[in-house]
Amino acid sequence: MTHSANGSNTSERVVIFDTTLRDGEQSPGASMTLEEKLEVADLLDQLGVDIIEAGFPIASPGDFESVAEVARRVKNASVAGLARASDKDIDRCAEALREAKRPRIHTFISTSPVHMKYKLQMEPERVLELVASSVTRARNHVAEVEWSAEDGTRTEIDFLCRCVETAIKAGASTINIPDTVGYTTPQEYEALFRTVRERVPNADKAIFSVHCHDDLGLAVANSLAGVRGGARQVECTINGLGERAGNAAMEEVVMALKTRPDILPYHTNIDAKLLTRASKLVSAVTSFPVQYNKAIVGRNAFAHESGIHQDGMLKNAHTYEIMTPESVGVSKTSLVMGKHSGRHAFREKLKELGYDLGENQLNDAFNRFKDLADRKKFVYDEDLIALVDDEIVTAHDHIKVLALMVMAGTQGPQSAALTLDIDGDKVTHQATGNGPVDAIFNAIKALAPHEATTLELYQVHAVTEGTDAQAEVSVRLSEDGKSVTGRGADPDTLVASARAYVSALNKLIVKRGRARPEAMQAV
Repeated sequence: MTHSANGSNTSERVVIFDTTLRDGEQSPGASMTLEEKLEVADLLDQLGVDIIEAGFPIASPGDFESVAEVARRVKNASVAGLARASDKDIDRCAEALREAKRPRIHTFISTSPVHMKYKLQMEPERVLELVASSVTRARNHVAEVEWSAEDGTRTEIDFLCRCVETAIKAGASTINIPDTVGYTTPQEYEALFRTVRERVPNADKAIFSVHCHDDLGLAVANSLAGVRGGARQVECTINGLGERAGNAAMEEVVMALKTRPDILPYHTNIDAKLLTRASKLVSAVTSFPVQYNKAIVGRNAFAHESGIHQDGMLKNAHTYEIMTPESVGVSKTSLVMGKHSGRHAFREKLKELGYDLGENQLNDAFNRFKDLADRKKFVYDEDLIALVDDEIVTAHDHIKVLALMVMAGTQGPQSAALTLDIDGDKVTHQATGNGPVDAIFNAIKALAPHEATTLELYQVHAVTEGTDAQAEVSVRLSEDGKSVTGRGADPDTLVASARAYVSALNKLIVKRGRARPEAMQAV
């Protein structure tokens, strides 16, 4: 028992297992480049995450390389790789983790009747044999082995207990019972952990883990219920990123434990002041925007517009805020930058907002900030965030927007003259279209031919208030069943549109070489 970070109550520690780089990246359109994965891994390590699940090594050469690079780079956290219950998966995973300071093999197999019958086409006894053999093989490679019962919450309790007992006997030190399809409820999930821990004779030799999906919007509630039931590891992702409706959001789990020690006497080693910075980074590299009213890290999480709320806040912030903005890395100040601000002030402001850019990125961002400040009367925090996120996302792109001239109006056809940088070569083309955006996209297609003929989404919103607000555009492209989302920001909506389309196209280029084999579903 140790003292909690928030007061006199004693509490038990909950281990945080982050799977943003593995389960999070399985979200359609959320793939990251190697450089982006390393940037996220560095911040997760700095954040205090205990285990970073870096990927699925056998899924593709790219996944193997990213797991190996994260394993080499991470200084403090354990690095985990995912493996199915097969010798090839486990051996490949061990190879990828060879240089990790604390390697962990996370192996899994389905245990529910519906998965065993239709997905695995195996009898329960064969599944039990594979639990024993896969964990044993993994344990021969590394000291830390985690075993997961895929679709655990729809598994018959007697069979689940037999599988758990077998896995622990074979050498698993962590047992994960995931709610793979987001099916369970808090009361049910808490009872499940209590039952398994009571009925499995060697349960005290392993740490139990929760891994919840958000299909019914209960992922965080279920995760906390699992902790109350005896689990001491929570598997989660930044911003709740993940397949379908996503996973439990790390920032929500961490702050729930930190804010309510009276009913949840547990703590984590997470530095909560870095949560907002982590949220922004993951949003930037995946081009998945964070909803405005998202708990903890959403733009409106600490915003008050109602007169009644404002009155209460002026009298005492505790009237409407159960945590301080500073506790999660949010700055109270929203308007401090302008066209007279210098480079030093700009750098310090970015640090306040959670960004630490390299010199080249800083110079590019500062030049764009100066251009923006000349065009806008007020530069808000949200403007800077959109500007820098766009800079981070495009830093390693093959294709970049250099210049754009558009002819639009009531007298068509509308046309666009576009200059792109494609791997260092400047190319220009003029195209017409049914409106200026169509003309821009036609010019891009002419300069960078591709098969992504389906535009699934084109969305524009204003970053801040006012007619001079920056536009943030999201574009989703689809090619051969692969969907990617790109995002671009600029005071000129048409420039933002070009940036967004090119951002999506860059992601598609990366995605083309990373198609996963079938049956790669995981917990």
